[in-house]
Amino acid sequence: MSKTIQESSLSRRSFLMKTATLVGATVVANTISISQAAAQEGPELLNSRMTPVVSGITYQHIGRWEVSHLNHILSVEAPAFTGFKVDYKPALNAVDLFRVTYPSVIPERNNRPTTASGLVAIPVNAETTPRLISYQHGTVYGRQEVPSFPDQSPETQLMIAAFAGRGDVLIGADYFGMGLSKEPESYLVLESQQQACADMIRAGQAVLADRGVQTNDLFLSGWSEGGFVTMALLEFLQRENLAVKAAATASAPLDLFAGMSGYLNFPRPNDAPWLNSIFVLSAFAYESYYDVPGLARSFFNPKYYDLCSALYSRQLSDLNKIPTDLHRLIRAEYFNPNYFMQSEFGRLVHRNQVYRWVIETPTRNYYGEADEAITVGLGKLAMSYQTGMGNKKVLAISAGSDATHRGTFARAVLGWSNWFKEMGESA
Repeated sequence: MSKTIQESSLSRRSFLMKTATLVGATVVANTISISQAAAQEGPELLNSRMTPVVSGITYQHIGRWEVSHLNHILSVEAPAFTGFKVDYKPALNAVDLFRVTYPSVIPERNNRPTTASGLVAIPVNAETTPRLISYQHGTVYGRQEVPSFPDQSPETQLMIAAFAGRGDVLIGADYFGMGLSKEPESYLVLESQQQACADMIRAGQAVLADRGVQTNDLFLSGWSEGGFVTMALLEFLQRENLAVKAAATASAPLDLFAGMSGYLNFPRPNDAPWLNSIFVLSAFAYESYYDVPGLARSFFNPKYYDLCSALYSRQLSDLNKIPTDLHRLIRAEYFNPNYFMQSEFGRLVHRNQVYRWVIETPTRNYYGEADEAITVGLGKLAMSYQTGMGNKKVLAISAGSDATHRGTFARAVLGWSNWFKEMGESA
């Protein structure tokens, strides 16, 4: 029988196992007075207070977004960000936003303890028991362009408006190295991203318990890099026998080796100029997390190594300084498919796929036929693999012949919303 995440300890985190049963009613009984006191002190003190919950988890109220603001996001700000006008259903309730810090571990570093951050968005006066939506964010170039700093994250703003604004609880991890984390960025490092998101779900549920908020089914969603993370998280939760009602992605790089091999050996006229950043961020992240000194230096042409290092450490904010021509950026030998496959970087990339397992949860992968980063074949890969076994749990859905990378996200959000609602009603 599947378990909720409150009912199970996650196997990689022995130091957190003892806290698993503390996230329910005991937390509410012991700490609800703290949140009630904070609520009585007015917005200014509420916004500055860090509320301890349990086992190193703290949270802070960072604002309330009213219905008018949420609908402005849906009608004006989201189309400006994505370039696509979508008729989202209007927000029905205001949303309280909370920045969360929580303990986790780094699997690739022998479960070394660390602290991560994320967002919990709670609907105000929702009329029904909310669903719990875990959103995994896409690639960003600023450390605070992540869920826990929603003013700096247009994709998070859209998710808050489209889901929390209609009665769902929305949570999102910042991933290690982003938000308030002091670690190097864990870009496309599979196990660390699984861990950060699984522990964010636990932390989010502790915050909800402290606020006296109950949720029902858990849903997963993510765009771009977050689509990869969503599928990785789904695999992790399934392996731990933790219940997920449904999972959905948009423009997900389901197989990193397939995606990178395409960029290197089969470039398309519409390939995005920012695809260079995928190589930069992942090469340095893999060097750091998998402890392979010199990995990035062996991959990039010497002329651009320092610029790439500066981009990864966020000391360089201008992506335009990194060559968009991959032949200028990357050493020539890596364009030989055999060399890339046998290289240390290629072997690490080849391990990080998120579809070659038996998916038991209903899953939808949205892809765009004009996506400048994810090919149609890559977007449909999970469905092709699963149906090859006879598994019909995964469906690939086109967001349209004109759907770009951001356009796929824009349309997928509406599709996710409608489908999640249908899944809830069919329970």
